[in-house]
Amino acid sequence: MRYILGISAFYHDSAACILADGKIIAAAQEERFTRVKHDYSYPINSINFVLEYSGIKLSDVEKIIFFEKPFLKFERLLETYVAFAPKGFISFSKAMPVWIKEKLFQKNLLFNKLKQHDQNFTDQNKIYFSDHHLSHAASAFFPSPFEEAVILTADGVGEWATTTVAIGKGNELEIKKEIHFPHSLGLLYSAFTYFTGFKVNSGEYKLMGLAPYGEPKFVDKILKIVDIKDDGSFRLDQSYFSYATGLTMTNKKFEVLFGQKPRKPETEKISQFHMDIAASIQKVTEDIMLKLVSSIKEEYKLDNLCLAGGVALNCVANGKLLEKKIFKNIWVQPAAGDAGGSLGAALAFWYTEEKSERKVSINDDMQGSYLGPEYSQEEIERDLKKLNAKFNVLSKDEIITETAKYLSEGKAIGWFQGRMEFGPRALGCRSILGDPRSETMQKSLNLKVKYRESFRPFAPSVLREKVGEWFELDVDSPYMLIVANIKNQKKIKMTKEQHKLFGIEKLNIKRSEIPAVTHVDYSARVQTVHKNTNELYYKLIKRFNEITDCPVLINTSFNVRGEPIVNTPNDAFKCFMGTKLDFLVIGNCFLDKSKQSAELKTDYKDSFQLD
Repeated sequence: MRYILGISAFYHDSAACILADGKIIAAAQEERFTRVKHDYSYPINSINFVLEYSGIKLSDVEKIIFFEKPFLKFERLLETYVAFAPKGFISFSKAMPVWIKEKLFQKNLLFNKLKQHDQNFTDQNKIYFSDHHLSHAASAFFPSPFEEAVILTADGVGEWATTTVAIGKGNELEIKKEIHFPHSLGLLYSAFTYFTGFKVNSGEYKLMGLAPYGEPKFVDKILKIVDIKDDGSFRLDQSYFSYATGLTMTNKKFEVLFGQKPRKPETEKISQFHMDIAASIQKVTEDIMLKLVSSIKEEYKLDNLCLAGGVALNCVANGKLLEKKIFKNIWVQPAAGDAGGSLGAALAFWYTEEKSERKVSINDDMQGSYLGPEYSQEEIERDLKKLNAKFNVLSKDEIITETAKYLSEGKAIGWFQGRMEFGPRALGCRSILGDPRSETMQKSLNLKVKYRESFRPFAPSVLREKVGEWFELDVDSPYMLIVANIKNQKKIKMTKEQHKLFGIEKLNIKRSEIPAVTHVDYSARVQTVHKNTNELYYKLIKRFNEITDCPVLINTSFNVRGEPIVNTPNDAFKCFMGTKLDFLVIGNCFLDKSKQSAELKTDYKDSFQLD
């Protein structure tokens, strides 16, 4: 066996991945172990996990690939400062000491960190560096079910590139075009994330979720600061932004253009203005993506499109691309952000440097993205006993029957099974589940369980063979990365009076037969559930369907706001006891909240820094 270790670290979402003869064996994000959201530190726990899961030592690894090139990034930092000087001196002077002390000599830094795992690891020449966007492109193409594809990557910034177009064929991958910093679709979206009072590199999905409550009234103003060409390439007018030189994303000129200052996080209420801003930047993002995708289809004449980079997590835009049928097939890397860079770096080396043979899978090579730690029944019971938890051990069939029954009665259930997901989405292994038919479940889960903003939508998990009966979608969407509309026959039309309501007031209107997963614009972020990748979760939804005639469940990540998704049975029990979840199912253990000792309840709401 030839092992390759991929690492991403030091910006956000640090992670590690291991390949054995090119097969993805294990991958995990550091935040799941440290309990620090978007943890950017050296992924010591993730590396320990992937090595242990593979049953090897670090000295057994043939090559170690870091997901980007620090020297190129340093060059960009210097050139940006020279181009904008004397602006940006404060941010430049803050960045320099860290770069000179650590980041510039990253090979040496990595070598010293890696030695912590294995004292027999002595060969610094095993460490290689990939290009940031090549890592993204490789993560999108090589696990995809395509022999040949166009790959589009878009994020904030790598070394210089912010957007790239590549062509993949067999085991070959070549980047053909790039858009360079400071012109960035990811940073444009993040600027509006900051302006609407959400956290950059964390709150972009909130901006996307807020958009349907507003009208795209500010598109014309946004087009004053971003020049979009017919082929989708773009340039941002830097006089409106501070991200290249300052410590914030936008500046006074930006505020004058839109007539308001940035919203104060947490303290200032979200107004119709913020909803309209969200709708406007979402519309512009979709337009750019549609133009980019249309032009690369016309130029390269291929049937398949792969997507990665943080912008590929914009599942509304992905849904629009699918709806327009520009490409015959689309595949999005589930860990599309920087965490997936660890996977892409390893794959890029295996195929493009080693010239290894590539065999394309019918579905994909991500194994449902269930690539993280798992726990035996023995380990689960031991941990729960240590916590003084009260639980019953049931058979798998009893677990499915009991869970489906309580879900049909409107109970909220923590569901912890199998291997943890890799990427930002819970996909039925570390999930909180609920009944989508409930008119109160969305608000209840947001406020009493997740402790988060009430406007945030929940996603439906649906049996793959039933998806076309409930949603305007009839393709696989196993990674919850495509938004589609509810089927017309399942919708409940809003009255004239309801249409007049202020944005957030529309939240509590029953808009379909599954209101808890129907957003205000009748859309939903769909996860199709497949028997071959998650049989237990598939059987649970099937049993729920037998009881309710509804093959859909609410699926949201098992955590509270600001908390990484739970990783261990211990994490799950803490979250269970600190929220208003009714039941917890871990492996074959069934826990009823009403039977737990009151002393074990915790004040969990403020345990994590807000995202």
